[in-house]
Amino acid sequence: MNPGPLKFPAWLALGALLASPVPPALAQQNPPPDAAALAAADDDDDYAVVSVYDPLEPFNRTMFSFNNGLYDYVLRPVSKGYVKAVPATIRQGLGNFFSNLRFPVRLVSNLLQGKFRRAGLETEKFYVNTVAGLGGFIRISDDVPSLANLPAEDLGQTFGVWGIHQGPYLVLPLIGPSTLRDGTGLVGDYFLYPLDWDQLKYANGYHWWWDTTLQTTAVITTLPGMLQLYDEEKKAALDPYIAVRTAYIQYRDAAVKQ
Repeated sequence: MNPGPLKFPAWLALGALLASPVPPALAQQNPPPDAAALAAADDDDDYAVVSVYDPLEPFNRTMFSFNNGLYDYVLRPVSKGYVKAVPATIRQGLGNFFSNLRFPVRLVSNLLQGKFRRAGLETEKFYVNTVAGLGGFIRISDDVPSLANLPAEDLGQTFGVWGIHQGPYLVLPLIGPSTLRDGTGLVGDYFLYPLDWDQLKYANGYHWWWDTTLQTTAVITTLPGMLQLYDEEKKAALDPYIAVRTAYIQYRDAAVKQ
């Protein structure tokens, strides 16, 4: 009898895998914002003063330093190996596939925010990419104007739309910047994300490592983009901790308003 899967967030799976003989996530399972989105959130002012409730700053700074070392000495080599070994076309396809799988998170978040038209567009986008895009590997929706630039929604943003304050700023192990509100949203996102469901274990011939392989692949596909954004926010900053904290809060505030 095969052992059952250990159901835990992808970032814990990554730690387990990196410690195992087989060479997963940073986080928020939504794809990371692109540089343009972050720039817009910064409102073209790298030195904008942002009020952030950070009562746990000593702990957060310690965790920031820990994560920074983890990124540099563990995740960055994994990311570089992935980029070197996997052709760009395949990397793009894998990223598209796992982004498509996050449809339930985006759909439920839109519905809970009362964005019913956008929920309908998300459903159309999922259908088009799944059916015409070979299960989501090809993002056909990029060629459909009404579907091309739908903002990605999650439960953290939903709580913000409901008027719930960010709460204290948090730096989570491996995941990085977050807040009490967004961290709580991550828990809900976890249960909505199909890779975290239990259906696979009922498949004929199921092996526990199916979950681990899928979780790991989903995580690794996000590493190059997320580390690039992380580096962009830190470079030339007098205090990298403040720079990353400011960029994160501004981006999330802008996302709630979309």
